[in-house]
Amino acid sequence: MTPDSVVTALIRACEARDLDAVAGLVTDDIEYDNVPIGKVFGEEGVRRVLSAGVTEAASQVEWVVHRQVSSGNTVMNERTDRFLVDGKWIEIPIAAVFEVRGDKVSLWRDYFDLESYRAQRQ
Repeated sequence: MTPDSVVTALIRACEARDLDAVAGLVTDDIEYDNVPIGKVFGEEGVRRVLSAGVTEAASQVEWVVHRQVSSGNTVMNERTDRFLVDGKWIEIPIAAVFEVRGDKVSLWRDYFDLESYRAQRQ
């Protein structure tokens, strides 16, 4: 798998809320950083973040990738993460950077505006 295809597979697994598939696509020592919230480390940290909060509350999840580029083992994308909660879509514009080691993501950093997200949750 190329770094680009690894990240694409990770995005699709997140969208499907398939935490086992996500775990299979990240390294044991992954650093996952939701920049305005904070970092977690390791597969269990990723599982904890992806199974809580808005993802847990959503009846549907869509992660729409608008652009994705890669160079070497680094992949960057721009996407909109969408969550259907109580009949209303919450949309979070994301800019992300990933580093891939072998066939797994070792760094995942999402940049987004926390206040924009909070305003939609009211």
